[in-house]
Amino acid sequence: MSFSSLGLSDEIVRAVTEHGYTVPTPIQLQAIPAVLSGGDLLAGAQTGTGKTAGFTLPILQRLSQAATKNPSGGHAPGHYPIRALMLTPTRELAAQVEESVRTYGKYTKLKSMVMFGGVNINPQIQRLRSRVDILVATPGRLLDHVQQKTVDLSHVEILVLDEADRMLDMGFIRDIKRVLALLPRHRQNLLFSATFSDEIKTLADGLLDKPALIEVARRNATAETVAQKVYKVDRERKRELLAHLIKEHNWHQVLVFTRTKHGANKLSEQLTKEGIPALAIHGNKSQAARTRALSEFKTGKLQVLVATDIAARGIDISELPHVVNFELPNVAEDYVHRIGRTGRAGSEGEAVSLVCIDEKKLLEGIERLIKREIPEVMLPGFEPDPSIKAEPIPNGQNRGGQQRSGGRGQPSGNRSGTPSAPRPRGPAGSGAGKPPLHRSGGRGR
Repeated sequence: MSFSSLGLSDEIVRAVTEHGYTVPTPIQLQAIPAVLSGGDLLAGAQTGTGKTAGFTLPILQRLSQAATKNPSGGHAPGHYPIRALMLTPTRELAAQVEESVRTYGKYTKLKSMVMFGGVNINPQIQRLRSRVDILVATPGRLLDHVQQKTVDLSHVEILVLDEADRMLDMGFIRDIKRVLALLPRHRQNLLFSATFSDEIKTLADGLLDKPALIEVARRNATAETVAQKVYKVDRERKRELLAHLIKEHNWHQVLVFTRTKHGANKLSEQLTKEGIPALAIHGNKSQAARTRALSEFKTGKLQVLVATDIAARGIDISELPHVVNFELPNVAEDYVHRIGRTGRAGSEGEAVSLVCIDEKKLLEGIERLIKREIPEVMLPGFEPDPSIKAEPIPNGQNRGGQQRSGGRGQPSGNRSGTPSAPRPRGPAGSGAGKPPLHRSGGRGR
Protein backbone atom coordinates (compact mmCIF):
# COMPACT_ATOMS: atom_id res chain seq x y z
CA MET A 1 0.00 0.00 0.00
CA SER A 2 1.33 3.47 -0.89
CA PHE A 3 1.05 6.81 0.90
CA SER A 4 -1.09 8.24 -1.91
CA SER A 5 -3.60 5.40 -1.50
CA LEU A 6 -4.12 6.55 2.10
CA GLY A 7 -5.63 9.80 0.88
CA LEU A 8 -2.59 12.09 1.10
CA SER A 9 -2.06 14.85 -1.45
CA ASP A 10 0.56 14.75 -4.20
CA GLU A 11 2.51 17.53 -2.44
CA ILE A 12 2.79 15.55 0.79
CA VAL A 13 3.53 12.25 -0.95
CA ARG A 14 6.25 13.97 -2.96
CA ALA A 15 7.95 15.22 0.21
CA VAL A 16 7.69 11.80 1.88
CA THR A 17 9.13 10.08 -1.19
CA GLU A 18 12.01 12.54 -1.37
CA HIS A 19 12.77 11.68 2.25
CA GLY A 20 13.19 8.05 1.21
CA TYR A 21 9.90 6.53 2.36
CA THR A 22 7.60 4.71 -0.07
CA VAL A 23 5.74 2.12 2.02
CA PRO A 24 3.77 3.11 5.16
CA THR A 25 4.59 1.35 8.44
CA PRO A 26 1.82 -0.51 10.34
CA ILE A 27 1.14 2.43 12.68
CA GLN A 28 0.94 4.78 9.68
CA LEU A 29 -1.43 2.45 7.82
CA GLN A 30 -3.87 2.64 10.73
CA ALA A 31 -3.27 6.12 12.13
CA ILE A 32 -3.36 8.14 8.90
CA PRO A 33 -6.94 7.16 7.89
CA ALA A 34 -8.07 7.51 11.52
CA VAL A 35 -6.73 11.07 11.79
CA LEU A 36 -8.05 12.01 8.34
CA SER A 37 -11.52 10.93 9.46
CA GLY A 38 -11.52 13.77 11.99
CA GLY A 39 -12.10 11.58 15.04
CA ASP A 40 -10.10 11.27 18.23
CA LEU A 41 -7.35 8.66 18.43
CA LEU A 42 -5.60 6.66 21.15
CA ALA A 43 -2.53 4.96 19.68
CA GLY A 44 0.13 2.73 21.19
CA ALA A 45 3.29 1.94 19.27
CA GLN A 46 6.84 0.89 19.99
CA THR A 47 9.49 3.54 19.54
CA GLY A 48 10.96 3.56 16.04
CA THR A 49 7.75 2.52 14.32
CA GLY A 50 7.18 5.77 12.43
CA LYS A 51 4.43 7.18 14.67
CA THR A 52 5.58 10.79 14.15
CA ALA A 53 4.72 10.58 10.46
CA GLY A 54 1.57 8.74 11.51
CA PHE A 55 0.16 11.97 12.90
CA THR A 56 2.11 14.73 11.09
CA LEU A 57 1.15 13.55 7.59
CA PRO A 58 -2.64 13.47 8.09
CA ILE A 59 -2.55 16.73 10.09
CA LEU A 60 -0.73 18.43 7.21
CA GLN A 61 -3.35 16.98 4.87
CA ARG A 62 -6.31 18.15 6.96
CA LEU A 63 -5.00 21.66 7.50
CA SER A 64 -3.99 22.06 3.85
CA GLN A 65 -7.41 20.93 2.64
CA ALA A 66 -9.19 23.33 4.96
CA ALA A 67 -6.94 26.21 3.91
CA THR A 68 -7.65 25.50 0.23
CA LYS A 69 -11.41 25.53 0.79
CA ASN A 70 -11.37 28.61 3.02
CA PRO A 71 -8.08 30.56 2.76
CA SER A 72 -8.98 33.05 5.49
CA GLY A 73 -10.39 30.38 7.79
CA GLY A 74 -13.03 32.85 8.81
CA HIS A 75 -10.43 35.07 10.44
CA ALA A 76 -9.47 38.67 9.76
CA PRO A 77 -6.95 39.23 6.93
CA GLY A 78 -3.39 38.93 8.19
CA HIS A 79 -4.45 36.99 11.30
CA TYR A 80 -3.27 33.39 11.20
CA PRO A 81 -4.19 31.47 14.36
CA ILE A 82 -2.37 28.38 15.63
CA ARG A 83 -4.42 25.50 14.26
CA ALA A 84 -2.54 22.45 15.51
CA LEU A 85 -0.71 22.03 18.84
CA MET A 86 1.71 19.16 19.40
CA LEU A 87 2.95 18.67 22.97
CA THR A 88 6.07 16.60 23.68
CA PRO A 89 7.91 15.81 26.94
CA THR A 90 11.43 16.88 25.91
CA ARG A 91 13.22 19.52 23.88
CA GLU A 92 14.91 16.97 21.63
CA LEU A 93 11.61 15.29 20.77
CA ALA A 94 9.96 18.65 20.13
CA ALA A 95 12.75 19.59 17.71
CA GLN A 96 12.50 16.21 15.98
CA VAL A 97 8.72 16.42 15.55
CA GLU A 98 8.84 19.97 14.21
CA GLU A 99 11.59 18.96 11.80
CA SER A 100 9.28 16.22 10.51
CA VAL A 101 6.48 18.76 10.06
CA ARG A 102 8.78 20.98 7.99
CA THR A 103 10.16 18.05 6.00
CA TYR A 104 6.79 16.56 5.08
CA GLY A 105 5.09 19.92 4.68
CA LYS A 106 7.75 21.54 2.47
CA TYR A 107 5.41 21.69 -0.56
CA THR A 108 2.43 22.97 1.43
CA LYS A 109 1.90 26.57 2.54
CA LEU A 110 1.69 25.64 6.19
CA LYS A 111 4.13 27.20 8.67
CA SER A 112 5.41 25.54 11.82
CA MET A 113 7.40 26.50 14.90
CA VAL A 114 9.12 24.67 17.76
CA MET A 115 9.02 26.06 21.30
CA PHE A 116 10.97 24.81 24.32
CA GLY A 117 12.86 26.09 27.35
CA GLY A 118 16.56 26.36 27.96
CA VAL A 119 16.90 29.06 25.31
CA ASN A 120 16.10 32.78 25.09
CA ILE A 121 12.34 33.33 24.93
CA ASN A 122 12.52 36.57 22.91
CA PRO A 123 13.17 35.02 19.47
CA GLN A 124 10.17 32.75 20.10
CA ILE A 125 8.02 35.78 20.95
CA GLN A 126 9.17 37.44 17.73
CA ARG A 127 8.38 34.30 15.69
CA LEU A 128 4.87 34.13 17.15
CA ARG A 129 4.10 37.52 15.67
CA SER A 130 4.16 35.96 12.19
CA ARG A 131 2.18 33.05 10.83
CA VAL A 132 2.34 29.77 12.80
CA ASP A 133 -0.14 27.08 11.73
CA ILE A 134 1.44 24.19 13.65
CA LEU A 135 3.10 24.69 17.04
CA VAL A 136 5.28 21.97 18.58
CA ALA A 137 6.05 22.70 22.23
CA THR A 138 7.08 21.40 25.63
CA PRO A 139 4.47 22.17 28.30
CA GLY A 140 6.64 24.35 30.54
CA ARG A 141 7.75 26.86 27.93
CA LEU A 142 4.29 26.94 26.36
CA LEU A 143 2.83 28.02 29.70
CA ASP A 144 5.56 30.65 29.99
CA HIS A 145 4.22 32.16 26.77
CA VAL A 146 0.65 31.84 28.00
CA GLN A 147 1.59 33.76 31.14
CA GLN A 148 3.22 36.49 29.03
CA LYS A 149 0.18 36.53 26.71
CA THR A 150 2.39 35.94 23.66
CA VAL A 151 0.52 32.88 22.39
CA ASP A 152 -3.17 32.38 21.54
CA LEU A 153 -4.50 28.82 21.72
CA SER A 154 -8.18 29.68 21.32
CA HIS A 155 -8.38 28.48 17.69
CA VAL A 156 -6.54 25.15 17.94
CA GLU A 157 -8.33 22.54 15.84
CA ILE A 158 -6.07 19.53 16.51
CA LEU A 159 -4.21 18.58 19.71
CA VAL A 160 -1.47 15.93 19.82
CA LEU A 161 -0.02 14.54 23.04
CA ASP A 162 3.11 12.68 21.93
CA GLU A 163 4.77 10.20 24.29
CA ALA A 164 2.02 10.89 26.79
CA ASP A 165 3.32 8.18 29.14
CA ARG A 166 6.63 10.00 29.51
CA MET A 167 4.87 13.32 30.09
CA LEU A 168 2.95 11.79 32.99
CA ASP A 169 6.12 10.16 34.35
CA MET A 170 7.81 13.57 34.31
CA GLY A 171 5.04 15.17 36.35
CA PHE A 172 3.46 17.20 33.55
CA ILE A 173 -0.16 16.30 34.30
CA ARG A 174 -0.95 19.68 35.93
CA ASP A 175 0.66 21.57 33.05
CA ILE A 176 -1.27 19.49 30.53
CA LYS A 177 -4.55 20.23 32.31
CA ARG A 178 -3.74 23.95 32.31
CA VAL A 179 -3.11 23.82 28.56
CA LEU A 180 -6.32 21.86 27.91
CA ALA A 181 -8.32 24.57 29.70
CA LEU A 182 -7.06 27.11 27.14
CA LEU A 183 -8.14 25.13 24.07
CA PRO A 184 -11.48 25.22 22.24
CA ARG A 185 -13.91 22.60 23.48
CA HIS A 186 -14.52 21.24 19.99
CA ARG A 187 -11.29 19.88 18.54
CA GLN A 188 -9.63 16.67 17.43
CA ASN A 189 -7.47 14.96 20.08
CA LEU A 190 -4.67 12.51 19.29
CA LEU A 191 -2.90 10.70 22.13
CA PHE A 192 0.21 8.62 21.39
CA SER A 193 1.85 6.50 24.08
CA ALA A 194 4.39 3.70 24.15
CA THR A 195 2.57 2.14 27.11
CA PHE A 196 -1.05 2.04 28.24
CA SER A 197 -0.83 2.39 32.02
CA ASP A 198 -3.83 3.06 34.22
CA GLU A 199 -2.79 6.72 34.28
CA ILE A 200 -2.83 6.91 30.49
CA LYS A 201 -6.26 5.30 30.39
CA THR A 202 -7.55 7.84 32.93
CA LEU A 203 -6.12 10.71 30.87
CA ALA A 204 -7.60 9.26 27.69
CA ASP A 205 -11.03 8.80 29.27
CA GLY A 206 -11.16 12.48 30.21
CA LEU A 207 -9.69 13.79 26.96
CA LEU A 208 -10.89 11.61 24.10
CA ASP A 209 -14.39 11.26 22.65
CA LYS A 210 -15.16 7.79 21.24
CA PRO A 211 -11.60 7.42 19.98
CA ALA A 212 -10.28 5.06 17.35
CA LEU A 213 -7.98 2.66 19.21
CA ILE A 214 -4.74 1.39 17.71
CA GLU A 215 -2.03 -0.79 19.20
CA VAL A 216 0.43 -2.04 16.61
CA ALA A 217 2.65 -4.14 18.88
CA ARG A 218 2.37 -5.91 22.20
CA ARG A 219 3.00 -3.31 24.88
CA ASN A 220 6.45 -3.38 26.45
CA ALA A 221 7.70 -5.62 23.64
CA THR A 222 11.21 -5.15 22.31
CA ALA A 223 11.86 -5.15 18.57
CA GLU A 224 12.94 -8.49 17.11
CA THR A 225 15.61 -6.64 15.11
CA VAL A 226 17.51 -5.76 18.31
CA ALA A 227 20.05 -8.34 19.50
CA GLN A 228 20.14 -8.13 23.32
CA LYS A 229 22.89 -9.38 25.60
CA VAL A 230 24.07 -8.95 29.18
CA TYR A 231 27.71 -8.75 30.27
CA LYS A 232 28.14 -9.67 33.93
CA VAL A 233 30.88 -7.47 35.40
CA ASP A 234 31.91 -5.90 38.71
CA ARG A 235 30.59 -2.37 39.29
CA GLU A 236 34.11 -0.88 39.43
CA ARG A 237 35.12 -2.44 36.10
CA LYS A 238 32.17 -1.31 33.98
CA ARG A 239 34.00 1.64 32.43
CA GLU A 240 37.01 -0.54 31.63
CA LEU A 241 34.76 -3.14 29.97
CA LEU A 242 32.86 -0.52 27.98
CA ALA A 243 36.10 0.98 26.64
CA HIS A 244 37.32 -2.53 25.78
CA LEU A 245 34.16 -3.38 23.84
CA ILE A 246 34.20 -0.10 21.91
CA LYS A 247 37.85 -0.49 20.92
CA GLU A 248 37.85 -4.27 20.40
CA HIS A 249 34.79 -4.25 18.14
CA ASN A 250 35.54 -0.87 16.56
CA TRP A 251 32.14 0.58 17.48
CA HIS A 252 31.79 3.99 15.82
CA GLN A 253 28.37 5.17 17.01
CA VAL A 254 27.37 4.17 20.54
CA LEU A 255 24.53 5.56 22.67
CA VAL A 256 25.27 4.88 26.34
CA PHE A 257 22.74 5.25 29.17
CA THR A 258 23.48 6.17 32.78
CA ARG A 259 21.05 6.73 35.64
CA THR A 260 22.23 10.18 36.64
CA LYS A 261 23.49 13.41 35.12
CA HIS A 262 26.62 13.24 37.26
CA GLY A 263 27.26 9.71 36.07
CA ALA A 264 26.86 10.78 32.44
CA ASN A 265 29.36 13.62 32.88
CA LYS A 266 31.90 11.42 34.65
CA LEU A 267 31.70 8.59 32.13
CA SER A 268 31.99 10.86 29.08
CA GLU A 269 35.07 12.56 30.58
CA GLN A 270 36.71 9.20 31.37
CA LEU A 271 36.06 7.78 27.88
CA THR A 272 37.46 10.92 26.26
CA LYS A 273 40.64 10.58 28.34
CA GLU A 274 40.98 7.03 27.00
CA GLY A 275 40.90 8.28 23.44
CA ILE A 276 37.20 7.61 22.81
CA PRO A 277 35.44 10.89 21.86
CA ALA A 278 32.37 11.20 24.10
CA LEU A 279 29.92 13.88 25.24
CA ALA A 280 27.09 13.83 27.78
CA ILE A 281 23.52 14.98 27.17
CA HIS A 282 21.11 15.68 30.01
CA GLY A 283 18.79 18.29 31.50
CA ASN A 284 21.52 20.38 33.13
CA LYS A 285 23.33 20.94 29.83
CA SER A 286 22.54 24.13 27.94
CA GLN A 287 20.33 23.69 24.91
CA ALA A 288 23.25 24.76 22.70
CA ALA A 289 25.44 22.03 24.19
CA ARG A 290 22.71 19.42 23.82
CA THR A 291 22.06 20.39 20.21
CA ARG A 292 25.78 20.33 19.34
CA ALA A 293 26.36 16.93 20.98
CA LEU A 294 23.35 15.40 19.24
CA SER A 295 24.31 16.88 15.88
CA GLU A 296 27.88 15.59 16.10
CA PHE A 297 26.64 12.17 17.16
CA LYS A 298 24.13 11.93 14.31
CA THR A 299 26.76 12.80 11.70
CA GLY A 300 29.22 10.28 13.14
CA LYS A 301 31.72 12.93 14.23
CA LEU A 302 31.15 11.96 17.88
CA GLN A 303 31.79 8.30 18.71
CA VAL A 304 29.90 8.03 22.02
CA LEU A 305 26.89 9.94 23.36
CA VAL A 306 26.21 9.38 27.07
CA ALA A 307 22.61 10.17 28.01
CA THR A 308 20.10 10.04 30.81
CA ASP A 309 16.66 8.56 30.12
CA ILE A 310 14.72 11.80 29.77
CA ALA A 311 17.32 13.50 27.57
CA ALA A 312 17.32 10.52 25.22
CA ARG A 313 13.66 10.90 24.31
CA GLY A 314 13.68 12.34 20.81
CA ILE A 315 17.02 10.88 19.78
CA ASP A 316 16.00 9.44 16.43
CA ILE A 317 18.98 8.19 14.44
CA SER A 318 18.41 5.88 11.51
CA GLU A 319 20.45 2.69 11.71
CA LEU A 320 22.01 3.47 15.10
CA PRO A 321 24.03 0.26 15.62
CA HIS A 322 24.71 0.15 19.37
CA VAL A 323 22.92 1.02 22.61
CA VAL A 324 24.68 0.29 25.90
CA ASN A 325 23.05 0.25 29.32
CA PHE A 326 26.05 1.26 31.42
CA GLU A 327 23.62 1.06 34.32
CA LEU A 328 20.23 -0.63 34.22
CA PRO A 329 17.29 1.75 34.70
CA ASN A 330 15.39 1.74 37.97
CA VAL A 331 12.18 1.34 35.98
CA ALA A 332 11.89 -1.74 33.78
CA GLU A 333 9.83 0.06 31.11
CA ASP A 334 12.69 2.48 30.53
CA TYR A 335 14.78 -0.45 29.31
CA VAL A 336 12.32 -0.89 26.43
CA HIS A 337 12.54 2.80 25.57
CA ARG A 338 16.33 2.80 25.77
CA ILE A 339 17.00 -0.11 23.47
CA GLY A 340 14.28 1.15 21.13
CA ARG A 341 16.79 3.79 20.01
CA THR A 342 18.38 1.04 17.88
CA GLY A 343 16.75 -1.46 15.51
CA ARG A 344 14.42 1.28 14.25
CA ALA A 345 12.22 0.98 11.17
CA GLY A 346 13.32 -2.58 10.52
CA SER A 347 17.09 -2.03 10.69
CA GLU A 348 19.22 -4.28 12.89
CA GLY A 349 20.81 -3.13 16.14
CA GLU A 350 22.56 -4.36 19.26
CA ALA A 351 21.65 -3.61 22.87
CA VAL A 352 24.31 -4.40 25.46
CA SER A 353 23.77 -4.18 29.23
CA LEU A 354 26.66 -4.09 31.72
CA VAL A 355 25.21 -5.67 34.85
CA CYS A 356 26.83 -5.89 38.27
CA ILE A 357 25.69 -7.77 41.37
CA ASP A 358 23.76 -4.70 42.62
CA GLU A 359 21.46 -4.85 39.58
CA LYS A 360 20.33 -8.47 39.84
CA LYS A 361 16.80 -7.49 40.89
CA LEU A 362 16.56 -4.83 38.18
CA LEU A 363 17.55 -7.35 35.52
CA GLU A 364 14.94 -9.82 36.79
CA GLY A 365 12.30 -7.09 36.60
CA ILE A 366 13.23 -6.27 33.01
CA GLU A 367 13.10 -9.91 31.97
CA ARG A 368 9.66 -10.29 33.57
CA LEU A 369 8.43 -7.23 31.72
CA ILE A 370 9.67 -8.26 28.26
CA LYS A 371 8.78 -11.92 28.92
CA ARG A 372 12.15 -13.30 27.86
CA GLU A 373 15.56 -14.03 29.30
CA ILE A 374 18.40 -11.90 27.97
CA PRO A 375 21.45 -13.99 26.98
CA GLU A 376 24.40 -13.55 29.35
CA VAL A 377 28.00 -13.26 28.22
CA MET A 378 31.08 -13.69 30.42
CA LEU A 379 34.09 -11.99 28.88
CA PRO A 380 37.46 -13.57 29.81
CA GLY A 381 39.40 -11.15 31.98
CA PHE A 382 36.23 -9.42 33.17
CA GLU A 383 34.65 -12.23 35.20
CA PRO A 384 32.79 -10.92 38.28
CA ASP A 385 34.45 -11.44 41.67
CA PRO A 386 32.10 -13.78 43.60
CA SER A 387 33.24 -12.30 46.93
CA ILE A 388 31.75 -8.87 46.14
CA LYS A 389 28.42 -8.29 47.88
CA ALA A 390 25.48 -6.37 46.48
CA GLU A 391 25.12 -2.74 47.59
CA PRO A 392 22.05 -0.48 47.49
CA ILE A 393 21.76 1.45 44.23
CA PRO A 394 22.11 5.22 44.80
CA ASN A 395 18.87 7.08 44.01
CA GLY A 396 17.16 3.79 43.25
CA GLN A 397 14.93 1.29 44.95
CA ASN A 398 16.62 -1.88 43.70
CA ARG A 399 13.20 -3.47 43.54
CA GLY A 400 13.24 -5.10 40.15
CA GLY A 401 12.17 -2.00 38.26
CA GLN A 402 8.63 -2.19 39.54
CA GLN A 403 8.05 1.42 40.55
CA ARG A 404 9.13 4.91 39.62
CA SER A 405 11.64 6.22 42.11
CA GLY A 406 12.01 9.76 40.85
CA GLY A 407 15.66 9.71 41.92
CA ARG A 408 17.23 9.13 38.56
CA GLY A 409 19.19 12.32 38.41
CA GLN A 410 16.68 13.94 36.13
CA PRO A 411 15.85 17.62 36.05
CA SER A 412 12.95 18.96 38.06
CA GLY A 413 11.27 22.13 39.08
CA ASN A 414 12.19 24.42 36.17
CA ARG A 415 10.33 25.82 33.22
CA SER A 416 12.44 24.43 30.41
CA GLY A 417 10.25 21.56 29.30
CA THR A 418 11.19 19.48 32.32
CA PRO A 419 9.05 18.28 35.22
CA SER A 420 7.94 19.96 38.39
CA ALA A 421 7.91 16.66 40.29
CA PRO A 422 8.45 12.97 39.59
CA ARG A 423 5.34 10.87 39.40
CA PRO A 424 4.96 7.37 40.85
CA ARG A 425 3.76 4.60 38.60
CA GLY A 426 1.89 1.42 39.15
CA PRO A 427 3.40 -2.00 38.46
CA ALA A 428 5.62 -2.05 35.41
CA GLY A 429 3.97 -3.72 32.49
CA SER A 430 0.52 -3.58 34.00
CA GLY A 431 -1.94 -4.66 31.40
CA ALA A 432 0.69 -6.49 29.36
CA GLY A 433 -0.60 -9.40 27.39
CA LYS A 434 -4.12 -8.07 26.87
CA PRO A 435 -5.54 -8.45 23.38
CA PRO A 436 -4.62 -5.63 20.96
CA LEU A 437 -7.01 -2.73 20.69
CA HIS A 438 -8.96 -2.20 17.47
CA ARG A 439 -10.55 0.82 15.91
CA SER A 440 -14.02 1.91 16.77
CA GLY A 441 -16.01 4.69 15.23
CA GLY A 442 -16.67 8.13 16.62
CA ARG A 443 -16.20 11.78 15.78
CA GLY A 444 -13.81 14.13 17.57
CA ARG A 445 -14.71 17.02 19.76
